[in-house]
Amino acid sequence: MIRNYIKTAIRSLLKNKGFTVINILGLALGLATCLLIVLYVVDELSYDRYNTKADRIYRVNEDLKLGDNKVEYAVCMPPLAKTLKTEYPYVENTVRLKNAGTSHVKKGSLNISENRVAFADPSLFDVFTLPMINGNPSSALAEPNSVVITETTALKYFNSTNVVGKTLLFNDNTLCKVTGVIKDIPKQSHFNFDFFISMSSFPDSRSNEWLRSDYNTYVLLKDASDAKKLEGAFPEFLKKYSGAQMLDQLNMSVDAFEKSGSYFRMNLIPLTAIHLHGHLSGELGANTTTQYIYIFSAIGIFILLIACVNFMNLSTARSSNRACEVGVRKVLGSPRKYLILQFLTESTLLTLLATIIAFLSTLLLLPAFNQLSGKEILITAQSLTWILPVLLFIVIFIGALSGSYPAFYLSAFQPVDVLKGKLTAGFKGGRLRSFLVVFQFSISIILIIGTLVVYNQLNYIQTKNLGYNRSQVLIVQNISELNTQAKIFKQEVKAIPGVINATMTGFLPTSHWSNTSIYFRDASLDQKRSIFPQSWDIDEDYMNTLDMKMAAGRSFSRDMQTDSSGIVLNEAAAKFLGFKDPLNKTIYRNQGGKHTLDNVKPYHIIGVVKNFNFSSLRDVVEPVVMTLGENNGALSIRVNTANLPALLSQIKDKWKNLSPNVQINYSFMDQEFDASYRSEQLTGKVAIILTSLAILIACLGLFGLAAYAAEQRTKEIGIRKVLGASVSAITGMLSKDFIKLVFIAILISSPLAWYLMSKWLQGFAYRIDISWWVLALAGIIALLIAIITVSFQSIKAAMANPVDSLKNE
Repeated sequence: MIRNYIKTAIRSLLKNKGFTVINILGLALGLATCLLIVLYVVDELSYDRYNTKADRIYRVNEDLKLGDNKVEYAVCMPPLAKTLKTEYPYVENTVRLKNAGTSHVKKGSLNISENRVAFADPSLFDVFTLPMINGNPSSALAEPNSVVITETTALKYFNSTNVVGKTLLFNDNTLCKVTGVIKDIPKQSHFNFDFFISMSSFPDSRSNEWLRSDYNTYVLLKDASDAKKLEGAFPEFLKKYSGAQMLDQLNMSVDAFEKSGSYFRMNLIPLTAIHLHGHLSGELGANTTTQYIYIFSAIGIFILLIACVNFMNLSTARSSNRACEVGVRKVLGSPRKYLILQFLTESTLLTLLATIIAFLSTLLLLPAFNQLSGKEILITAQSLTWILPVLLFIVIFIGALSGSYPAFYLSAFQPVDVLKGKLTAGFKGGRLRSFLVVFQFSISIILIIGTLVVYNQLNYIQTKNLGYNRSQVLIVQNISELNTQAKIFKQEVKAIPGVINATMTGFLPTSHWSNTSIYFRDASLDQKRSIFPQSWDIDEDYMNTLDMKMAAGRSFSRDMQTDSSGIVLNEAAAKFLGFKDPLNKTIYRNQGGKHTLDNVKPYHIIGVVKNFNFSSLRDVVEPVVMTLGENNGALSIRVNTANLPALLSQIKDKWKNLSPNVQINYSFMDQEFDASYRSEQLTGKVAIILTSLAILIACLGLFGLAAYAAEQRTKEIGIRKVLGASVSAITGMLSKDFIKLVFIAILISSPLAWYLMSKWLQGFAYRIDISWWVLALAGIIALLIAIITVSFQSIKAAMANPVDSLKNE
């Protein structure tokens, strides 16, 4: 019986090749797109889940509020890890990681710049799942100057993974013994280091300071339910261990500190939540946000809905042509259940073909999708264990859903009514189809509006006046390698024709360097009258090189010896301090140690620089104070030349003369700025592509419905042409019903899209306003697409020979 249903279904599908191709193509395109998005979302949600103990691993975060200043840290105090393990029996283990920054590793006569270097406690391999190829994980990081490297790093430096016992020279002064080689850390990890140096190699790791935060600290609990218990113990724990130092340095107890409105707290974040929810100061890598998971998931669902709506629309439309077939079958004695099974078999077979094509298309498109999204997604045997059941569910669900309406509706027809021609289901009678057309075009218009808003916001970010000029600024990253010769390099570079100016500091608007200090408004050192800003060391060329503008006063000058105790504020800091005229006022900073005037240095304000954005445009500009100091984190060079390659060659020559064995590492400031908005740029590109696909799928459905409507009214068109109707009149008659539905979709979707995109824009402190023309343009685009799609079939029907139309009967 089933075999007969399948034969009949294939015969019916081949008889209507056009509808079959449109149906399969539209559904396959929607399923393939949705599957790619599902793979992306699953990849984002899988971060850090490779750790076998992931459900019991938590990172300790810190929250600090001082006066009206709030800072959230992903790092904690040096002695915290060891103390937690000793203090609480339900803490099974702890481990600390500290980013070592850029290091230079010797390979032959060449020093290679490495950015993925970290100090780690010996318990690293007890907490995290980092399989070791060679070496003993229990003792690999126990001794000072020992290092564990990844498999790729071992091959890079030694062309082998059997390298335990060999040595690596770091920064020309530290010789480390390789004690282990681990497999490469999966990309789905919130940290990706190539070198783990023993924490005992870093003297600061033995510090007993409880009011300083430098170390990413993780706890492995004996049971995940102990997390709340540990968080509940943190307040008393901090009083016990940080109370004495707070009294000594801030001259107040923990209770008094909190009564004043300030606080110093700790909390836990699950390891598996860091990638999507970790956006604190001191993160070990660039994390993303759940917002993009929601956006991509919504787009994927929308596209799948549009594809399914198309499939149902065309299935129900085509099925009405088979009313006579149903009548004849019923007269010949076919039970209703067999008719239902026949229709369901046809729709399931169509869905199966579309799903197979979608899966094969996903395999072909995955490399391009990875390149676009910056992912390395692979369909493995493990991923097939959930992909195949999902695809099977889709085949059954969509096949049954799309086939249910024609199956149950047509099978209920009375044969006498069908054979007498009383059932003529034209387009106008299809209320369900009209609803589905409105539904899918509403989704398409929402996606068009969303894409326009995202594009405009990204364009706003690219063109907004940030308070500094990032164009034509070359940044030499590893200037610290030059040591005492760094100043010489700066002066030699400034003398090159085409170089306007240069400044030497790692504190740049596009860098990830940060440093905070407590400043007090007056000598009373009252923390209620304090500020906790970014504190940057810069040189006298900083403002000119970055083309920053002064709101009041002046910048630092090499001719003013008193500038060593001078300070420049940004407008946000000046406003926070509440000075009506901040120039020549004095603020104070604790130099460390006891909270007394002997340990406090006064700074006189010499200038106020206009606000500049040094973090994401999602955030308001925070207070920044700048002091005159030496910092060789980077050299930023403003250039003005038409022959940039020649200028770069001269800079490289200057570098090679001073440091022949170290590679120069440089980038451009505008490239670093663009990289900081990579997530937004990715969203914009993906939104444009997915919106185009959604519109294409919707148009396929509309194209099929227009062809169906024209087919249903063949005789009417022939009579109208014989009576003198023009092509334009007939085209308008066939198109108006569809255009009416698109107008309804515009009215429904525009306010909804405006609301959704307004919510998205609220995530940016600096954002565009959604103009009325965005909604109007989206509506016009949707309308034009619908008109073009429908007109093609309408004109074709209107130009047909009426003789052929009338003799068809």
